Amino acid sequence: MTTKQTTLAGAAKAVLLTANAEEKARKSLEYAALWNCGTITTTGVAGAPDRPARPNQPQLLEPQSVPRRKINRGTTGRIALLHALSHIELNAVDLAWDIILRFMDADLPRAFFGDWVQVAAEEAKHFGLLTNRLADFGAAYGDLPAHDGLWDAAIETKHDLVARLAIVPLVLEARGLDVTPLMINKLRAVDDDISAEILETIYRDEIGHVRIGKRWFAFECERRQQDPKALWRQLVTRHFRGDLKPPFNIDARNQAELPEGWYTNFGDTK
Repeated sequence: MTTKQTTLAGAAKAVLLTANAEEKARKSLEYAALWNCGTITTTGVAGAPDRPARPNQPQLLEPQSVPRRKINRGTTGRIALLHALSHIELNAVDLAWDIILRFMDADLPRAFFGDWVQVAAEEAKHFGLLTNRLADFGAAYGDLPAHDGLWDAAIETKHDLVARLAIVPLVLEARGLDVTPLMINKLRAVDDDISAEILETIYRDEIGHVRIGKRWFAFECERRQQDPKALWRQLVTRHFRGDLKPPFNIDARNQAELPEGWYTNFGDTK
């Protein structure tokens, strides 16, 4: 049974300090429901841990050491894909609660917290969809190695809300909009419509997550009297360890209200 939480900060910290992956996702959904129905009404105060609690498995490797497998009519490649996506979604659960907790004292409107509670719940839903599909193949989250690159981005931006928004939703999640349609097509090509439909659900939700990130990035830029495009490019140059590589999913990014002029030809102006 989940320990009763009376503040959003307490709920966020409870999720972050839960090591079991399934329990972390379950708490995320439960606390989001309690916030949405008005049982949890106050934000509260609680310090954010540098790293969330995690299960003993999967083994975490350097990103370049994680094996890559092709999607084909066998199950091995699809299990690897679903496992990798499950790991991303579990990280995304923690990232959503972390932005709530870490920036609780940043004088933000209630709508900010409501938006990220929604994101946390949807990421937990995604984790459940993916792990249930893994079970269909006789596999489970933790069976394969993974990497901790997403949380490296959280550590890199833990000092500044606008940096966190610039990197996590507006680079990392936006990249998901670029690559997910290709994965869906590959799954459809091997007649795995069930997995493809799960990814389509995730894809639709992630457009909304990027839009939420853009909304609050613009809010922070206005508060700081900074030009959004110029500041975003500056923050990406400073905090993102990589390149913004085309092809970009312009249509999905437009739906997320992420302007094409921000990221096209980025490498030429860094």
